[in-house]
Amino acid sequence: MERRLRRRDPGIDLKPILARDEERRRLSARADELRRKQNEASEAMARLAREGKAAERDALREELKGVAAERKAVEERLQAVERELEAALLALPNVPHDSVPDGTKEEKVALRSWGEKPQFPFSPKHHVALAQALGLLDLERAAKVTGARFPMYTGDGARLEFALLHWMMELHAREHGYTPVLPPILANRASFVTSGQFPKFASEVYACPEDELFLNPTAEALLVNLHRDEVLAEEDLPRKYVAYTPCFRREAGTYGEEGRGLIRVHQFNKVELFQYTTPETSYGALEELVRQAEAVLQRLGLHYRVTLLPAGDLAQQAAKTIDVEVWLPGQGRYYEVSSCSNCEDYQARRGNIRYRPADGGKLRYVHTLNGSALATSRLFAAILEQNQREDGTVALPPLVADLLGKPVLG
Repeated sequence: MERRLRRRDPGIDLKPILARDEERRRLSARADELRRKQNEASEAMARLAREGKAAERDALREELKGVAAERKAVEERLQAVERELEAALLALPNVPHDSVPDGTKEEKVALRSWGEKPQFPFSPKHHVALAQALGLLDLERAAKVTGARFPMYTGDGARLEFALLHWMMELHAREHGYTPVLPPILANRASFVTSGQFPKFASEVYACPEDELFLNPTAEALLVNLHRDEVLAEEDLPRKYVAYTPCFRREAGTYGEEGRGLIRVHQFNKVELFQYTTPETSYGALEELVRQAEAVLQRLGLHYRVTLLPAGDLAQQAAKTIDVEVWLPGQGRYYEVSSCSNCEDYQARRGNIRYRPADGGKLRYVHTLNGSALATSRLFAAILEQNQREDGTVALPPLVADLLGKPVLG
């Protein structure tokens, strides 16, 4: 286990956790022993009282005070150790699947691509320049209302954003068999512990401290809790949900070019796919999620590639992740628009989500999977950048043209 975890982070050391667990076992055994002594002494005192042996009873009572004091100290230490152990265990990431390569973010593996990179007889513009010239984004007023890196869509930009969201929800519900969900935007601490965001990434989530509620950074954190503390029937698996939510992330730090426009923002819209499956079917479901994310880009005619993340770049909860990255010619690089992950039973164990096998065997933990299909901010940028014309207008893909009722923006 430790060797496999070190594929993600060479600094992971399970020795302190194992030492805490050993101390927990020792303290628990001692607490049980002292509890037994108290019970035996109480029975003996009652017997001595019946026999009229007051002196012996009083001596035993004095002895029992020492046992009670030690038990209190042992149980207090046991509670502290259990809290420390739980925090340490919750901070551990998932174990990478054997098919995940070693390496860091820069060493992801390109699996395939679709379509051709659009070629231009001019220098392609950044989506910010295109969007602002066409009146699709108003970043200055958004910054005045809220602050930097909170976008505001205007005019046909707002219409395009809503049209894409509605179309993707319908696509996944009607053609891919997902149950639509519009979940709350806020969630409680237990929900974020189940999803794996807490405790490690608590500082990256926007909080409402007075209510002990937190703004959703991704609908995955909400959908994984739909069946928390439930037992599902194997016959009802897979459970497949699609949700639209605005997502909120602090995104602390400076990112240079990524900080411009819609690439790395504090608020964005996303359609999320989520599945609960059996362990035997989860990796087939992962491939299904990726194909469904790809279907969105293919119908929009956008060039993209698919990459396999190495162990050092996996999210806390993921055992394996496959990204779909769209090409942005205004920046000459690919950006992730969908990240599809199999979390195996990592989240299910945290959320106590199990299923009853059809053959009547003992309860088993489900596997949970998630994937964006898609996040609209970078999708919006890709539609503009891949379909721009030299005069600054954008020739919309046929599907988008049909959604907006116009073939060209500008």
